[in-house]
Amino acid sequence: MLVDLTRTGLTGKQVEKLLDEAHITANKNTIPNEQRSPFVTSGIRLGSPAATTRGLNTEDFDRVAEAISIVIKKQEAGIEEAQAIIKTITDKYPLV
Repeated sequence: MLVDLTRTGLTGKQVEKLLDEAHITANKNTIPNEQRSPFVTSGIRLGSPAATTRGLNTEDFDRVAEAISIVIKKQEAGIEEAQAIIKTITDKYPLV
């Protein structure tokens, strides 16, 4: 999934770093008609294979989307809240 961050004023590079701190993996990615450098970007790319393999369902993905939204809206101030959401999900689906 590609997320266009243009209206947020944030770059893909910034959001990639913030989401990483919240334990959500995303990659900065160019969007159609990109105005920024490919090293900065105006979007992020999210993949689902690892999460679906782990067993996440649609409700879990809704919660992941909520965590991403919190980080985008609150930036650094939202990281702890997003981490808590992600922890509840990953606790449901342990790797071992």
